[in-house]
Amino acid sequence: MIRRFFHQALVMKATRTAPVAKLVVVIDDDPLVLEATGGLLRSWGCCVITAKSCDEALVCLAETEAGRRPDLIVCDYQLSRGLTGVNAIESLRRAFGKIPALLISADASAPQSEVGPSSYHLLHKPVNAERFHAALVDASALRR
Repeated sequence: MIRRFFHQALVMKATRTAPVAKLVVVIDDDPLVLEATGGLLRSWGCCVITAKSCDEALVCLAETEAGRRPDLIVCDYQLSRGLTGVNAIESLRRAFGKIPALLISADASAPQSEVGPSSYHLLHKPVNAERFHAALVDASALRR
């Protein structure tokens, strides 16, 4: 009985002192990309919300994270129904305030915007894990 209480106290203390994992929202209309990106981010210690659209991301955030503000947005440039990743980033920022964002695109004409209030970092496909990780660190998503 005492042993169980001591163990529970240690677990509670560890839970209170453990850093909260960074929350990353990943938006892409390709389910394979969502699964791969989400898995990679989780392996780096992030909490991840994956969604096929900005609307789906907002619903997931409300349901699973109780409105917690994301630490980073990772979004594909070309989304379904004529929407772009820029639209998604702007919508999430309207809901939560300024959030660092990575826009990933295979489209050479994707707009570059790394400065100013609507800034995001643009990565061109193909993006390997090393470059992706470096961009996340630059966006401070993986810094404690």
